[in-house]
Amino acid sequence: MFISKIMSRNAVTIDINADISQAREIMSENNFRHLPVVDDSNFLIGIVTDRDIRSVLPSSHITGDNGMEVLKRFSGIKIKDIMTKNPVALSPLDTLQDALILLQKERFGAFPVIDEQKKLIGIVSVRDLLREFINVLGLEEPGTLLCIIVENKLGQMKKIVDAITEEHVSFGSVLVSRYWEKGKRAVFPYLLTQNIAPVKRKLKKMGYTLLDPMDWYMDHLPQND
Repeated sequence: MFISKIMSRNAVTIDINADISQAREIMSENNFRHLPVVDDSNFLIGIVTDRDIRSVLPSSHITGDNGMEVLKRFSGIKIKDIMTKNPVALSPLDTLQDALILLQKERFGAFPVIDEQKKLIGIVSVRDLLREFINVLGLEEPGTLLCIIVENKLGQMKKIVDAITEEHVSFGSVLVSRYWEKGKRAVFPYLLTQNIAPVKRKLKKMGYTLLDPMDWYMDHLPQND
């Protein structure tokens, strides 16, 4: 799935010389947390977030005439003073997987999407990515997620798929990930059934170890793997 199919087009932007009160108002009216900063030719030059704005504003508990004066003084701060310059951006040809890996690495809440000329063509948020990830995995359909520990060798996936199919159970999706024990992998089939007991019994009889998916932790993976 390409980012061009996921992103929000016609992204709301802000000028580099706008003040933070304008950005605050736009975010509030549109329920946004991120605003790309562009020049007159729509080239991406930065991004500003609600956190950037909060970091320079005084406490929200300031009230009264004195508080209004303080807020007025701070609202004169320009976007160029607080924005992140040259932000990490995605290409429309990047994939959902690319974006998720970048999200894990950079810890940002949204990514601008730019074309080859670095002009802004859209924005994709964590919510957009999660929605599409759920759709790809088929998680909107009722089902059950299993975690099966297998040896990291050819043929294991076919054995699991054949065993589950023989029970007349359909797959929503299958993911394979690393496991913290050397030579093993964790297989996560999402099965479109609530009656999972016969499948579990069969897999255990075949010698597979089944874990509660909630007991599987990415943080336990070797750091140098």
